[in-house]
Amino acid sequence: MGKGGSLSDSVLKKILLSYTYVAIWIFLSFTVIVYNKYILDKKMYNWPFPISLTMIHMSFCATLAILLIKVFKFVEPVSMSRDVYLKSVVPIGALYSLSLWLSNSAYIYLSVSFIQMLKALMPVAVYSIGVLLKKESFKSNTMANMISISVGVGIAAYGEARFDTWGVILQLGAVAFEATRLVMIQILLTSKGITLNPITSLYYVAPCCLAFLSIPWIFVEYPVLKESSSFHFDFVIFGTNSLCAFALNLAVFLLVGKTSALTMNVAGVVKDWLLIAFSWSVIKDTVTPINLFGYGLAFLGVAYYNHAKLQALKAKEAQKKAQQADEEAGRLLEGREGEGNTKRTESED
Repeated sequence: MGKGGSLSDSVLKKILLSYTYVAIWIFLSFTVIVYNKYILDKKMYNWPFPISLTMIHMSFCATLAILLIKVFKFVEPVSMSRDVYLKSVVPIGALYSLSLWLSNSAYIYLSVSFIQMLKALMPVAVYSIGVLLKKESFKSNTMANMISISVGVGIAAYGEARFDTWGVILQLGAVAFEATRLVMIQILLTSKGITLNPITSLYYVAPCCLAFLSIPWIFVEYPVLKESSSFHFDFVIFGTNSLCAFALNLAVFLLVGKTSALTMNVAGVVKDWLLIAFSWSVIKDTVTPINLFGYGLAFLGVAYYNHAKLQALKAKEAQKKAQQADEEAGRLLEGREGEGNTKRTESED
């Protein structure tokens, strides 16, 4: 009884801990998105400089990542040659900087709710780019599911009250660059046996992101900031915003490390619905029934895609275990045959 009680207590603690990590990640992801919208939106804080904001984030995150790795030894750095860094990490940094720049720019033109709806296209982009780069095999049923997600997002866009073509182009560009980055991580890093957690990822990627972003910043935003003499750096606003962005990366590290990437995908769906509700009720963005119907259709497609991926993962794991069991049985059989041969040799002697 005592043993059973202690077992159920430990299981309960693990479940509660998992839910705590999920809740922290949802809260921080939610906060960063709403905070970025608040800073960049012309009707709110009115600081429409997405490159500058992204550079502030990258500077802050790179500094903290260096301190956590080099000074506090919180995580071990990955051993990486200069050649691997230049050929693998730098292209990923370039894609990440473009993805962040465009996604932050979209907040100036689009509502939070509509941006979340457009982000539902991420699995479509990842799968399509994966097929093009031969990392995914083409399957007609998966492509049909991708089309259903795209149709759902199309319906949501049709029903958008504050539709802005330039904002949609920016957000779709951000999705395309982020999807390419995710596929390139598999090609350039995972295939070479290099795995980066969110902290080591920031340690290696944030500095080159900063370098890439500084090029458009000099030509696009720096002249405007230079002219606006009234601007003063608000340490409270930008400091807390950057801290939330870094805390979100730590939360990803905890959530994926202690649960799974699939848990994060499911949590992401919950976060998207919460953001849509918040955008409608608090920010007073218009969310139409056509919006919700379209996003609901896309949501079902994304949920099915995640379910199919989980089933494929389970099948792969089961196959791996069966293979290991067969190998173990083969070794045992060889061992017994070896023992039998030894005994026969001894009896003949």
